[in-house]
Amino acid sequence: MASFPLAPYDDAKEYLASYVQEIARAFATLDDAQLRKAADCLEGAVARQAQIFTCGNGGSAAIANHFVCDHVKGVRADTSIRPRVHSLISNIEIATAISNDLSYEEVFAFQLESYGSPGDVLVAISSSGNSPNIVRVLTLAKDKGMSTIAMVGFSGGKAKAIADIVLHVDSGNYGVVEDIHQSLMHILAQFIRQRHMHDRSAIASKVF
Repeated sequence: MASFPLAPYDDAKEYLASYVQEIARAFATLDDAQLRKAADCLEGAVARQAQIFTCGNGGSAAIANHFVCDHVKGVRADTSIRPRVHSLISNIEIATAISNDLSYEEVFAFQLESYGSPGDVLVAISSSGNSPNIVRVLTLAKDKGMSTIAMVGFSGGKAKAIADIVLHVDSGNYGVVEDIHQSLMHILAQFIRQRHMHDRSAIASKVF
């Protein structure tokens, strides 16, 4: 696992240059085959009208919610497909009720027990890959016959060993990992959208 930064910086522009280099290096560690599998998995779920669930903590929660926005509103623009995507962290009332009355480890799994069905897809986002609620929901999803995609960083953690498809960003910097996870969210949404646009010959003139 790579670490960044390796030394202190006094100049913000120099830090930016190094940060961009680290982004490029970390992006290159992604497994191309796993990215293709993730795209196929999500596109397949959309085609059969299966549900796609997302979840994450902290910055990863923001990415999970943004995933819903781009894969529902964004993907539908200029297409006829209708993705069914839901975030397990967007409802603060149910999240806090589960956390308070049961435990935060159950915050995602408890919901998925009610909502998920065989053939659905779970996208779990965790920089460390070791968050107990992420490990728990991935395990439950697999037990329910769902497909699982994990976006992870650092060494990949326990999630890397559980998920069917792993988008692993090999970096030890939270910002770098989250920036790339956010980019992957956009890349997957835009890839699926352009595959289903009514007029692909005019794609260059379309705003994403």
